[in-house]
Amino acid sequence: MKNNYLTYKKSGVDIKAADNFVKYIANKVKETKKSGNFKNIGGFGSISKIPNKKNLNIVISTDGVGTKLEIANDLNKFNTIGIDLVAMSVNDLIVQGAKPYFFLDYISIDRLNLVKVKSIINGIVKGCKIAGCELVGGETAEMPGTYSKDKFDLAGFAVGFVEKKKIIFKNKIKNGNVILAIPSSGLHSNGYSLVRKILKTKKINLKKNKFLRDELIRPTKIYVEEILRLNERSFLNGCANITGGGIKDNIKRIIPNGMCAEIDLKKIKPNKIFKWIKMNGVTNKEMYKTFNCGLGFCIIINHKNINQIKKYFDKKFEPYLIGKIINGSTKVKLKNNISW
Repeated sequence: MKNNYLTYKKSGVDIKAADNFVKYIANKVKETKKSGNFKNIGGFGSISKIPNKKNLNIVISTDGVGTKLEIANDLNKFNTIGIDLVAMSVNDLIVQGAKPYFFLDYISIDRLNLVKVKSIINGIVKGCKIAGCELVGGETAEMPGTYSKDKFDLAGFAVGFVEKKKIIFKNKIKNGNVILAIPSSGLHSNGYSLVRKILKTKKINLKKNKFLRDELIRPTKIYVEEILRLNERSFLNGCANITGGGIKDNIKRIIPNGMCAEIDLKKIKPNKIFKWIKMNGVTNKEMYKTFNCGLGFCIIINHKNINQIKKYFDKKFEPYLIGKIINGSTKVKLKNNISW
């Protein structure tokens, strides 16, 4: 019987192949490694000691915004896509407890359109202000022949620093810790190829649908201020930025061997956009591995600190309990289903 469900792979993105490529890269970088050089390849950010700075570490991350760019092009709205670009990198830095300091951007485009690129840069500057980091440069490349008319791409590169005693490593996670979900602002910047597949399959005119116009261009929440304040108080045993790969694959990256993150999916509070996606032919399994489903970031803490931690967040992004850490050989165990 033919499966008519929409999947990320059918839309052109193969997460498993990407995971295999990351493993290949992790092995190849060993050929370039120097003493004390970067660790955590395949993690959220790469971390290294700074020579002659015994107690200070540098953390570096790079990312893009994927095919959310196509939504920006369709809507001719470019003033928020830069916020997404900053968010995708700085939200990875804070997983290790690093404070973002510097950001660089790379814009490649068919031909320079000053109105468009100025709008993009304005968004990047706004994102940097929210994250508390400095835009220190970048590169803009005109590439006619490589990009078709009006097409472009963005990449970002963030640098942060963290004191040795403030690094958030997975060995801090203990049996009995609890897992809190911090709400997302929406899709953030993941799963857009599948969303665009839905729009095409259902013949939806994005420009005539206000709900989708607002939701699909909504910028990614930047969690820097809240997470750094919590880390300063030593509240955090673990963090995960829920991006590509969804809930399970991202939380799995921070769980120590011999432990399991047991997550009750029915406790997750999905945003309206995820309910819309689910109703348009996407299975639970595909939702969990492609989208954040309303959980933009997660933290692992001691149970006694739950009420204190909530005070650091606006009501809209207040963390809530979704699971706990137990002993086990499977790093993540999902039970029940989200109530769509």
